Amino acid sequence: MDLRGKTLFITGASRGIGLAIALRAARDGANVAIAAKTVEPHAHLPGTIHTAADQIRAAGGQALPLVVDVRDEASILAGVARTVETFGGVDICINNASAVSLSRIGDTEAKRFDLMHQVNGRGAFLTSKACLPHLLKAGNPHILTLAPPLNMDPKWFVGHVAYTMSKYAMSMCTLGMAAELRGDGVAVNALWPRVGVATAAIEFAFADRSELARCRKPEIMGDAAHAILTRPARDCSGNFFIDDEVLHEAGVRDFDVYRVDPSVPPRVGMFLPDDSVPPPGVDMTGASRPVRA
Repeated sequence: MDLRGKTLFITGASRGIGLAIALRAARDGANVAIAAKTVEPHAHLPGTIHTAADQIRAAGGQALPLVVDVRDEASILAGVARTVETFGGVDICINNASAVSLSRIGDTEAKRFDLMHQVNGRGAFLTSKACLPHLLKAGNPHILTLAPPLNMDPKWFVGHVAYTMSKYAMSMCTLGMAAELRGDGVAVNALWPRVGVATAAIEFAFADRSELARCRKPEIMGDAAHAILTRPARDCSGNFFIDDEVLHEAGVRDFDVYRVDPSVPPRVGMFLPDDSVPPPGVDMTGASRPVRA
């Protein structure tokens, strides 16, 4: 199964992980609705909905750049309506848009708290809701949210309580929607990286730019998402997937291709349980050791 002819509605697809997912789908010949806010170039972050559309078309897909603010329900509904008008429906909803501020309690302003909760949990819920009537008509409908497994270890709250709350709201959307929609055949899953992903947004958010060398490239998330979205929806729901586990199951054995710098130890991502271990052959020491199937 591939994504040829499928229509994806992806929030935050003008750059980073959202764009990586869009480009992987485009290689199959998919239709991609780019639901994002960036029309004019950002002062610090590359990419607009129009540059993303150009890349998607160059990769072999159809693109619909849409100005969508996931904090605004009317904006989401209008974007979904345009997508259906243009492509005839929605097969896949990707909740990728996210706001991040790793700030301590005393440093978290109310407007920053509100932004994270409006974009992350509320945005994922309302976008899924807007797409749902069309997903129910689709042949293999999927909702995929970029959200972590629910891990209540206090260490994942310390120093960024507000951010963790907002991301876990996305995770709870996944948990609840998967159960509610299981009988309707709509797959609802979450995807999270084991290793930090080198995106412009992360580079802007973190003061130490050298950390990017320890990250993986966004393409790992694009490939992992593709592996999930091509599975039969009725047999694949309610999962909190980790990117390299998905790809290992799909037959990938050389993960060095995703490393920004294979010579340095990876920066293991947030929210993973202490007993989480990478698939066999995935090197986390910094030495380059490709493993063949």
